[in-house]
Amino acid sequence: MTDNAQTIKGCIFNLDGVIVDTGRYHYQAWRRLANQFGFDYSREQNEELKGLSRLASLDKILDWGGIYMPEAEKMHWADVKNNWYVSLISNMKPGEILPGVLLFLREVRESGLRIALSSASQNARSVLSSTQIQSFFDVILDGNEVKKQKPDPLCFLMAAQELQLSPAECLVLEESPPGIDAALFGGFTVIGVGRQEDLSKAHWVIEGFENLHFHALLTQLATRVAI
Repeated sequence: MTDNAQTIKGCIFNLDGVIVDTGRYHYQAWRRLANQFGFDYSREQNEELKGLSRLASLDKILDWGGIYMPEAEKMHWADVKNNWYVSLISNMKPGEILPGVLLFLREVRESGLRIALSSASQNARSVLSSTQIQSFFDVILDGNEVKKQKPDPLCFLMAAQELQLSPAECLVLEESPPGIDAALFGGFTVIGVGRQEDLSKAHWVIEGFENLHFHALLTQLATRVAI
């Protein structure tokens, strides 16, 4: 990273927990699946699924329930869960965008920066469409295109490449510890979105975007790291 904030030319956003909260819909669908197998799990446990792919999430849930399942059967139940989830998110509205995100996206766009979305979710485009914000993004990468899981940095490296920028020219905005690690491994400047105690490895942590302006973020970040 250089010592000048003007070198930041792009922002790469995760979806869940950063732009919208689809976590509750994932939890409803996964919990329905767990209940079908005869057990339940908590919202606290569900936090451990952040940043994981669909099959990795299923593996963890099956482990919680002490259930062995052949790989072919896992694929079936992962698809069942996804169908339930898609049904839930199909009715999402723009009002479900997290507070302050729309204004922040507009300010990033008006600043002339390029914007990417990089999400492990295979349904990211559906969420962007139903909430009517897909036009903000120059690049959209989802779980259909990025096969390596965080903390592997490939998801962010691919986004930067699509933006035609280097990692040093991009801010990553991420809400999960594996995602923070992935961005750091890739050489990005990282903003954690959530609780400081969960995301302390990030260069800076914000609780959310409400009342946060993009240029103010860059200014405050510059006092913490040499960007």
